[in-house]
Amino acid sequence: MRTWTLRGTTTSYVVGVPEHGLWAQLVAWGPGPVEVVGTEHFVPRADVEPLEYGVRGVRYTAPVELVVSGPDGSDELRPVFTESSGEASRDVLPGTELELVFRDDVRGVRVGLHYLVVGDVVERWVSVRNGGVDSLVLQRHDSAAFVVPVGNTVKYLWGEWNGEFQQASVTLPRGRFTIGSSQGITGHTYSPFLATDGDVAYGVQLAWSGSWEMTADVDSTGLLRIQAGRSPSSLGTRLGPGETWRSPKAVGACSAQGADGLARVFHAYERALSRTRTPRVLYNSWFATEFGIRADHQLELARRAAGIGVETFVVDDGWFVGRSDDAGGLGDWEVDPAKFPDGLDGFIAQLRGLALGFGLWIEPESVSPRSRLAREHPEWILRTPSREPILIRNQLLLDLSRDDVAEFVWSTLDRLLSTYDISYLKWDANRPRLDSGDVRRDVDGLVVTNLYAILDRLRAQYPEVCVEGCAGGGARVDLGMAARVDTLWPSDNTAPLDRLRIQDGFRTGFAPHLMSSWVTDAVGTHDGRERSLDFRFHVAMAGVLGIGADLSRWSDDQLKTAARHIAQYKEFRELIADSNVYGLSHGVQYVGDRRSVVFLWETGDGNVRGTLPARPRRVPLAGLDPATNYRVGDETYPGSYLLQVGIPFDGGADSRCVVVDALD
Repeated sequence: MRTWTLRGTTTSYVVGVPEHGLWAQLVAWGPGPVEVVGTEHFVPRADVEPLEYGVRGVRYTAPVELVVSGPDGSDELRPVFTESSGEASRDVLPGTELELVFRDDVRGVRVGLHYLVVGDVVERWVSVRNGGVDSLVLQRHDSAAFVVPVGNTVKYLWGEWNGEFQQASVTLPRGRFTIGSSQGITGHTYSPFLATDGDVAYGVQLAWSGSWEMTADVDSTGLLRIQAGRSPSSLGTRLGPGETWRSPKAVGACSAQGADGLARVFHAYERALSRTRTPRVLYNSWFATEFGIRADHQLELARRAAGIGVETFVVDDGWFVGRSDDAGGLGDWEVDPAKFPDGLDGFIAQLRGLALGFGLWIEPESVSPRSRLAREHPEWILRTPSREPILIRNQLLLDLSRDDVAEFVWSTLDRLLSTYDISYLKWDANRPRLDSGDVRRDVDGLVVTNLYAILDRLRAQYPEVCVEGCAGGGARVDLGMAARVDTLWPSDNTAPLDRLRIQDGFRTGFAPHLMSSWVTDAVGTHDGRERSLDFRFHVAMAGVLGIGADLSRWSDDQLKTAARHIAQYKEFRELIADSNVYGLSHGVQYVGDRRSVVFLWETGDGNVRGTLPARPRRVPLAGLDPATNYRVGDETYPGSYLLQVGIPFDGGADSRCVVVDALD
């Protein structure tokens, strides 16, 4: 067998092609090899081997990733290995792409299996080229299949609007478990993330913001295999002569430090994937005003926000003409002069006088039926042919698969950003894409490709603008968006106990620098128990801190509390954005080179007021050097003590924020 070893920072991924050249298979990943022993009966050998990418025609009874049909009705390919990139070296270093090429001479099809290691994450994708004379149809086109060497308990993230990123698991002695989205958007229901549980944890994510599918399958040998890719169209994807189709990337990672270590591997990858910048504390006016925007009231909120240390003021939905409720205005992106009598420039100038940057909410992919844009360009509205478009939340979608629509979206953003001094853009998407559009085209692929192109262009031409990705909460949180925006909005639910659970799930797959989190006065949807303002701040400070409460209703004491927490957050916000994250028994810890920040929360009906006798509770820390001394408040402790005994968590508070500094 010919093998290639892809080297990561601490792990390696070994792929091989047997002498017959009919497939590639996993040889080893992480701590041990993968092999199937014994003789197969009643099925082809390919159906029991740990294949990297199964093709119908090579594999038959076991799951496959690629199904291609031709004009003769056959859906089989039998591509054979012909070459690889970097043939001179079988040791593939990080940052070097490996491509394994397989060709089917009957169909004239070239299949390329692509690999790239970033840190300890293996990026994989596939390219399919039609070199024949007939059009072909891709009936299935996954990005990759990852064979997991150990474990059959699969962890996943599920949810709904206002309750995203809930953690769950399923144990598969044999059989299949499938999650996905057919909404044309990543979706609230599931995240494109599957992982195994155990001392050695493996995880797979998909970098795609349209419809997708992931499947965990335990075969008859007991081997777990995770497939990841775009959802196939019911009519397939046409591939004409001379055309090449490329899949989105699927990424796999492993850690010998369990699920917590796996999260840290993904966090490091996401920091490399996106740009690093100091998180700025923002205020968003939505919860204070909703659609009832008035410049004088916004300015009153801005003065209070500046007084507690906020750095950016974001005007949310309702700033544009025709937007008095959720039934109008989308698509007509002109500033409402009734709401801003001195113009938006005048308002921004007043914010600048308060040392505040300016941010703006926009939902550029949507259109209101009664908007001017809908009247002038009905052909731009996405619809199923011969059917009325589906109305959700009183809004329709623009057909972003069209180049003229993509140009309209870009020109709208370009006009706003070049006209006004905008430093923050909250990009929202408040409904799924359900209308099929022109079924002769790859609508899902074209929509997401155009979306990514606009976001890439936005970053290139306006690099100083911070972009927050939002989709009715966390309906578009995935690696494709993580590479193109600065923060992601995990949920519209900002209540403290609900939000804490959402953020715990978010961090299993996504880094804290991506996690936008606000302090508000919201009452929980699922858990409405009250928690202190300190608790709410500590939850939000565990990500990218924002304020969304109606500050005009806050007392002087509440404003002083807010100012104290914001000042403290500014002292360690770079650490929150760029550190190793450890889950603790009652909280979370962010560990840098010389400093660590610990957040602890009382989430039950514990003795937070100290009204009953109880033993002192201590929380052991993680990630510290046992041989180093650390300062915690006014005390000094050896790292070994903090790792084994920990810090106290009692005394009548429902949360704590503790800074731990290494001493020379």
